[in-house]
Amino acid sequence: MQIIRCHVFVTGRVQGVFFRAFTREVAQSLGLKGWVRNLPDGRVEAVFEGPKEVIEEALKRLKIGPPAARVDNLETNWNEAPENLPDFRIRY
Repeated sequence: MQIIRCHVFVTGRVQGVFFRAFTREVAQSLGLKGWVRNLPDGRVEAVFEGPKEVIEEALKRLKIGPPAARVDNLETNWNEAPENLPDFRIRY
């Protein structure tokens, strides 16, 4: 199974609503590697590495988000060259 990378920018009410922790839980439950962080402009940025079908499942879950969040848009950029990250982490 080919491992690829997806760089995601999430827009909406996604800061201060446990979105990063939710994203980490989703990624870990699916066996994905990568990271997630808040951006100064109010968006959340994430990178997922794993099989495309599994990343697509993670993106479906992100569109729903945790209960207090509101996701307006997911901007995705796919790349076939993963960084071979060791696990999934929250970056600060």
